[in-house]
Amino acid sequence: MSVLAPWQQRPLQTALAALMAGRLGHALLLGGAARLGKRAVADALAARLLCSTPGADGLACGHCRGCRLLAAGTHPDFLGIGLEVNEKTDKLRSEVTIDQVRRLSRQFALTPQLGGAQVAVLDPADALNTSACNALLKTLEEPMPGRYLLMVSAHPARLPATIRSRCQRLEFRIPGRDEARQWLLAAGHAATQVDAALEAAHGHPGLAADWLADGSLELRRSVRADLAALAAGKAGALDVAARWLADERVELRLSFAADTARDLCGRLAGAVPMGEAAALTARADFTKLSAWFDAANRTRDLLRTTVRADLTLAGLLRDWRLAFAGT
Repeated sequence: MSVLAPWQQRPLQTALAALMAGRLGHALLLGGAARLGKRAVADALAARLLCSTPGADGLACGHCRGCRLLAAGTHPDFLGIGLEVNEKTDKLRSEVTIDQVRRLSRQFALTPQLGGAQVAVLDPADALNTSACNALLKTLEEPMPGRYLLMVSAHPARLPATIRSRCQRLEFRIPGRDEARQWLLAAGHAATQVDAALEAAHGHPGLAADWLADGSLELRRSVRADLAALAAGKAGALDVAARWLADERVELRLSFAADTARDLCGRLAGAVPMGEAAALTARADFTKLSAWFDAANRTRDLLRTTVRADLTLAGLLRDWRLAFAGT
């Protein structure tokens, strides 16, 4: 198992302490922002629950029969539940279905084949549809000893309160800037790159790590340069829209664009420094920028369905220019 980051180790240690004290609940909800490593912690906890000879550190030994079977993906007492392919359309479902929850209920009704615990990891838990939630509630209301359900969610508030109230919570929070910076530096990134990535990701180490690995920081700078050119009247909305749509990362471009609007709104409100948005005038219209931020996020969904995506995006970019009208 790879070494967990400090902000992952803290909730894991909380769960392990509860396990040692006999207070670990039958259902745990691991909640927090995306890319903070919740699934890694769920996997580490599942391994510990299925391990017959845990180490002195309280973690799975990695060598017993249960650990070997889990690593091979053949442990009979482990069930992973996630988004599955729809056999009729051959596309990935957007929801976790009632059939998957019924499979979980049947699994938990069986006697553990290795004589220990039974564990299921549900990820993403917030993808449960209404029928699946209702079916899961029955399982949560009638827990059986030695059965553990680990639910992973970046949006736990989307789950019904009836489900959330029956789970122990493990909260994942964005760490302090110093801790995130040291973690990224230890991964081998240059200090200047780390600082730029953390600024771009608003201190989120998981996002910063992803963007450092895949070159997205350069894409972000390109998006901000395009927006500055549009605001100054040096670029046309149609041309920029065509160029963005030609890139398979157009949704990420829109995310960076929305982030730029948010930064400018904060700057105009005096809440945050301008940072990389300095190329954009601070005389922009706050109300128009706020509306544009919401429109940019909506456009990401529209681009998946609209017939004339080029006109949809071009219209959004024209509105960006209007937010700077008169400057």
